[in-house]
Amino acid sequence: MDQLLAGLRAAGEPTRLRLLALLAHSELTVTELTQILRQSQPRVSRHLKLLCEAGLLERFREGSWVFYRLAGSGQVAELAEVLSGLIPQEDLVIARDLERLEAVRSARAEKAAAYFRSNAEEWDRIRSLYVPEDKVEQTMAELGMRENAELVADLGTGTGRMLELFGPMAKSGIGIDLSPEMLALARAQLAQPSLQHCSVRQGDLYDLPMQDDTVDLVTLHMVLHYLDDPAASIAEAARVLKPGGRLLIADFAPHDLDFLREGHAHRRLGFSQDEVAGWLADAGLEVGETKVLPPEGGEDAKLTVLIWVADKTEKQFRKAERSVEFEGAK
Repeated sequence: MDQLLAGLRAAGEPTRLRLLALLAHSELTVTELTQILRQSQPRVSRHLKLLCEAGLLERFREGSWVFYRLAGSGQVAELAEVLSGLIPQEDLVIARDLERLEAVRSARAEKAAAYFRSNAEEWDRIRSLYVPEDKVEQTMAELGMRENAELVADLGTGTGRMLELFGPMAKSGIGIDLSPEMLALARAQLAQPSLQHCSVRQGDLYDLPMQDDTVDLVTLHMVLHYLDDPAASIAEAARVLKPGGRLLIADFAPHDLDFLREGHAHRRLGFSQDEVAGWLADAGLEVGETKVLPPEGGEDAKLTVLIWVADKTEKQFRKAERSVEFEGAK
């Protein structure tokens, strides 16, 4: 009761209600909120601090930037959602705020698009080497379909495409990436009404900002070949999966295209089916089928895409629990 009352007191001020209305639509920085509200940064920051302390908002840092969003968990998170839903969108002040929000989003999207255009030629060259991406996505969608999913996590989210694909199937979705440029692009891609329940965070794939056994579906789409320690990232993905959860990995089969290592930071030139299957088994997952998608097109198409499926079964979950208890006893 004390937490609910504190939340109501924190929300009971016009500027803070405006903040709740805005952050229900998009995660925003202090600078962006200052532009929209037409108030000073110290004043906006003070209001944000009060809302965070009350549990209505959450904040997270990416480099020198701090983003704010409606709280996604905690006892007051539901109150934040209810209050923001009660704020009349037709109110003149709120309506003008939302217009300025769209201007901020448009500027963000243009900046992200400029980054994409500057790299599009090289990305298109790589895509031409393997089966069309829509076939990869279709196969992943078929394999990853989860009914009543609470949370989907895309690791190394890049443009956020996997969240676009799987986000509508879940109550919430989160993308993790180290690159601020890619996160900016993903935020622009996800700025649509059907994906407001999805967000992205800067984070380390070897130390995910998620609790054990909380995710229904984890995806690693064309990510492993960039990593120094792919096995460790798979183990970390297994940690956050719920019992009954599924991990989907799409990556290249072994190849000899050295220019991808020299010019595109690929650490590994593909993976064998058995290599990744071994990592999945070591992480305590039950390895299912592996889909093989051979290249299509002309003689330059030389990359085969493999898609691995692995599940965290209840049996394996209990086995992992006993193993941890045993190590603790020793």
